[in-house]
Amino acid sequence: MKRYVAACSFGKDSMATVILALKHKEPLDEVVYCEVMFDENTSGEVPEHRDFVYGVAIPFLKRVGIPVHVVRGQKTFVGQFQHRIGGDGRSAGKIWSWPLCGKCYVQRDLKVRPMDAWKRANWNGDEIIQYVGIADDEMDRLARMDSYKYPTLSLLEKYNITEDDALALCRKHGLLSPIYEFAPRNGCFFCPNAKERELRHLYDHHPELWGRLLELQALPEKATERFTRELQFDEIDAAFRMDDAQIDLLSEKEIIPYDYERICRNALRP
Repeated sequence: MKRYVAACSFGKDSMATVILALKHKEPLDEVVYCEVMFDENTSGEVPEHRDFVYGVAIPFLKRVGIPVHVVRGQKTFVGQFQHRIGGDGRSAGKIWSWPLCGKCYVQRDLKVRPMDAWKRANWNGDEIIQYVGIADDEMDRLARMDSYKYPTLSLLEKYNITEDDALALCRKHGLLSPIYEFAPRNGCFFCPNAKERELRHLYDHHPELWGRLLELQALPEKATERFTRELQFDEIDAAFRMDDAQIDLLSEKEIIPYDYERICRNALRP
């Protein structure tokens, strides 16, 4: 049996793919969403995006008759963070700690492997055509589609939809995640690739999650102390606290410009 499936993060590109399928009457049998979990009870999604997924996007798909399958792996970020490294190498006995930029165990263990396991269990024997949210102006990613295991199509390429077009299309239909108000893309709230504005949003609006990340930073015997290539998470926290303290000294109309990385490097010095 031939089945047309959209792999959907509910970001602008994958959501625009679903909109195009409906608009142009392209075959679409189901949507599959893989949710990374921070711990057993807490989503790894930024809360605003999580609320959009479950409060807007999935209900919309159900109303138009498209089944949605939510896939979660058995492993969580907190569990992998504290995983002990075996062997006799330099890091043996330490915990994995933060994922390394370019070598992300979150992508491997909490997304790719759970999705592969789900596909083997549910797509075995079927002819699968997979829609992916790759925009018409993402030439490098489009070129890599031939390497995918399943036959893959980009409706955004077919209908000449760029990344900006995808964002506008989702906004027009009331299906744009609020994450784009403060971030250029949707990703886990603990992602080391997050921009300063994304981290600042988490710090300002979700102190409970920010506190959980500080708790992880405080754990001993980590293989790496750095959250990003340059900075520890508690250094970023100290920078934001210093920024707030400086602003409090001035009137509400004044803004202190600062070099973010320089402050982070100096924040914990006595």
